[in-house]
Order: sequence, then structure tokens, then C-alpha cells
Amino acid sequence: MGTAACIIVTAGLGHGLGSLADQCERAARATGMRLIGPNCLGVLAPGAKLNASFAASMPRPGDLALISQSGAIATGLVEWASVRGIGFSAVVSIGDSIDVDLADLLDHFAMDRETRAILLYIESIKDARKFMSAARAAARAKPVLVIKSGRHAQGAKAAMTHTGALAGSDAVYDAAFRRAGLLRVLDLDELFAAAETLGHLTTLSGKRLAILTNGGGVGVLAVDRLADLAGELADISPDTIKKLDAALPPIWSRANPIDIAGDADAARYAVALEQLLDDRANDAVLVMNVPTALASPSDAARSVIAATEQHRKKSAVAKPVFAVWIGGSDPATQAFDAAGIPSYATESDAVAGFMHLVRYRELRDLLMETPPSLPQEIAPDSAVVRPIIDAVLRDKALGLIRSKYLGLSRPMGSR
Repeated sequence: MGTAACIIVTAGLGHGLGSLADQCERAARATGMRLIGPNCLGVLAPGAKLNASFAASMPRPGDLALISQSGAIATGLVEWASVRGIGFSAVVSIGDSIDVDLADLLDHFAMDRETRAILLYIESIKDARKFMSAARAAARAKPVLVIKSGRHAQGAKAAMTHTGALAGSDAVYDAAFRRAGLLRVLDLDELFAAAETLGHLTTLSGKRLAILTNGGGVGVLAVDRLADLAGELADISPDTIKKLDAALPPIWSRANPIDIAGDADAARYAVALEQLLDDRANDAVLVMNVPTALASPSDAARSVIAATEQHRKKSAVAKPVFAVWIGGSDPATQAFDAAGIPSYATESDAVAGFMHLVRYRELRDLLMETPPSLPQEIAPDSAVVRPIIDAVLRDKALGLIRSKYLGLSRPMGSR
């Protein structure tokens, strides 16, 4: 009938030669029809209002593409994201992937203008070479975040019974993901936290974090979390300390975290953030607020946004700013989102978001590395080689002269 594609949601079609899955694959190949599945949830494209699946509900339109080998994970993520206001450009559950696989979809969404980032749920990879090629190309174009199940022996055994393919050594997958430039996360919360961070920010020059807060306790917790994740607490340059001394009350901490006291108002937040954004001793600033009766959290949020936007206007490469307003003030959260400043519920989430950006930068740097032109252990003996090269060049020059003036058909020293 000329059908171009087919989704097989049915499970239990078997594996290998002679199975129903094999017969489906051969029948489709005869006419060039593409297959998704079997044993899958299906395809959802919210922007096109297409629900070719048995998902309970349609996800919100958005700019995240989700590719999952598990239908249950896909539908669970759709419901989880809907509660949090997260939308998708598409959701594709590939199941046993007898035809269309992870690599095919990475190629597609890497070129899709409606997709800002790609989320992967992986249990196993059948064609490693094809996957690595597609993953490296996609990671150059946009963030690709991956959850790989079966990290431990028990999980790998469960994955084998689920998709019919052994998950393999997790260390191998981990190394492959890093080399392909994929950012690996361990759970669903971390997946969407990373997507939130990379949705607002993609550039970072280092991993030195300055922490600005009106509460010393949450500042210390942020430092602990930063140390847990191998981040680096930034220094404050002497010049910046002098400027902060002049602008802040004498009770400020004079160290990082920069504690500007519980009565810090919008003006105090603004002047402190301005100085930190101008300070070359840090690479990013985390701004936190603990609500008190002494100052307005909403006013403080507006001052942070104004200082950040002013910094962006005057800087060729703007320094990232992260926000944590303890207590989840809705107006503040909405304002940060509208200004393109990632905001988080806790200091732990914010530090994890900062480290996602650090890791993403490191992965992109690794992705662009090329081997040296010579092995590092080779040390050419120039004193011996140089006279030989000079002699060959002189001989070739002499041959050219003979060819030109003596009519020889072939210059000496030529091939």
C-alpha cells in the first residue's frame, strides 16, 4: 500500500532468525518501510498533536526530545514532566528496535530546529560503531543527556530480560559516553535538572564558583556539596574585597561564601553581585536567599535579575548566574525563568546544576581533541637529521638547474 513507516507496539515477537520480529524486519525491508518497535510505547509529537502510542496523556509541547528503550520509562517521564511544566518536541519509545534505533533518532533530532536538547534512556546498544558516530555528531550540535540502566550486575540482568540484549559492562558504556560528548546522569531528577541548566546556559570558562547568600548556614551546605562533586570554591580578589568593604556593612563574611547578612535588601544584593560578576577570580556566581521579615525576597530577585542583565549587556561572554530562593517563591521563580537564569529549590540542586555545566564544557573540550602529530615519547635528533635534509634539498636544486639549462629530461633527486 506504500506505507512509509509502521509502529509495532506488540511485545513477544521473539528474537533472532525465524522469529516474528525477523519476519517483520524482512517484510519491511523489501519495500523500504521503516519500523519502530516492537515492544514499544510508540511515538508522541506534541507540536503536531500526534499521539501514536498508548501513553495515558499527551505531553506538553516543548523543546526536549526523549528517546527511550523502555516504554514504561517514557510514559513515566511524560507524566513526571507534565507535573513540573516541562514539555517535549517529541517522545519516541523504540523497544527492541529491529529497525529504527538510537543512532537514527540522534541523527534526526540533532538537525531538528524544534529540539534544544536530547534525552536518552538506554539499556543496551546493538551497533556500537553506528551509535558512537551519531552520538558524537549530535553532541557537537546540542546537549545530549543519557541515563544508562543496568549499572550494576543485578540491573544488567534485569535489562537482558526486558529488551532481550545484555546491557554489558558499565565501565565500557561510561567511557564511550564521555568520549562521545554525552552528559551522563544517574536518575530522573538529575536528568531534568541538567536539562534545566543547559537550557539556559551553555558557556563556562572554568569551575570556580562564588556563592552569595544572606544566610551563612545554606552557604556552608553549598560549599560541602561543591566539594562532594569535585567543584572548586572561588577566591575573592583583593581588589573586589576592597570594593565590597566599601559597599557592604562591616559584618559581611569577607570570604567565600559571601554572607551579606540576614537583613540584606535588594540594593545590597545588587552591589555585591555586580562586584562578583566583575571579579576574574571566579567563573560563575550562585546567589541564594533565605526569606526573612527584614527584606523582600521578590525585590532581591528583581535586583539580581537587573544586575545579571546589565552584566550580559557589557560582557562579550556573560558569566553564568544560578539562583536559589529558599521556600520556592513563585513570582521569583517565574522572574528568573523569564530572565534566563536557572533557579533551583535547594542549594544542593543548584550546585549540581553548576557541575552539570562544568562537565558539559569538559566533555565538549574532550570531543574536540585530536591526537598529536607525533607520539609524545618520540624525540627527533635534529642535529643528525638536519644535514641529511639539507643535502637532499641541495641535490634537488642542482637537479632542477641541470634540467633547465642542460636539457635533461628528468631532474636529479626527483621521483
